[in-house]
Amino acid sequence: MTSTAPQHPVGRYRRTMDVLNTGRHQLCLRLFLVIVLAHWAEHIVQAVQIYVMDWPVPQARGLLGMPFPWLVTSEWLHYGYAFIMLVGLLLLLPGFTGRSKGWWIAALLVQVWHHFEHLLLLTQALSGVNIAGMDAPTSLIQLLIPRVELHLLYNTVVFVPMVVAMYVHARPNERERDEMRCDCAQETRP
Repeated sequence: MTSTAPQHPVGRYRRTMDVLNTGRHQLCLRLFLVIVLAHWAEHIVQAVQIYVMDWPVPQARGLLGMPFPWLVTSEWLHYGYAFIMLVGLLLLLPGFTGRSKGWWIAALLVQVWHHFEHLLLLTQALSGVNIAGMDAPTSLIQLLIPRVELHLLYNTVVFVPMVVAMYVHARPNERERDEMRCDCAQETRP
C-alpha cells in the first residue's frame, strides 16, 4: 500500500541533497557555473564601460543594466544574487572531497562575507540610514574600495577558488576518488 501522506521535510531535504551531490552533481556544478559567469561578466562589462570606454559610473550599468537600469540600483537584486551564490555554494559542498573541498570552502567563506556586505547594503536601503553618514548605502569594505571595483573583486575572489575546486574535483587523487559519491571525476585514459 502506498502512503499519500506528505513526506517529512527532513527526508525531502536529505533526498534533495543526495540528488544534488551524487548523480546530478556535475550538472548542478555546470549550471551554477553558468550563473556565476553571467553575473561576473556583468561586472566585467561594467568595468570595461568605465575604464575602457570612459563612461561615467552612473551610465556604466553592464549589459542587462542598459535596457533595465533599475537592475543596477536595486539592492534587492544584488542581495538576491549574493544569497543565491551562498545557497549554491552550501548546497553543492557535500559533493566535494579532499583538496577540492578545501577550495570550495574557501569560496564559501568569501561568499559568506560578500553576502553579509549585501545584507548590510539592503538593510541601509530599506531603513534609509547609511553607515558612516554616507549619501548612499555603503558596505564596510566600500569605505576603502569603490563599489564597482569592490564587487568585481568579490566576484573574482569567490570565482577563482570555486573554479580551482571544480578542476581538482574532476581530477581527484586515488583517496579522493574513493571518497567521491558523484561521477564528476574524469576517467583516466590508458
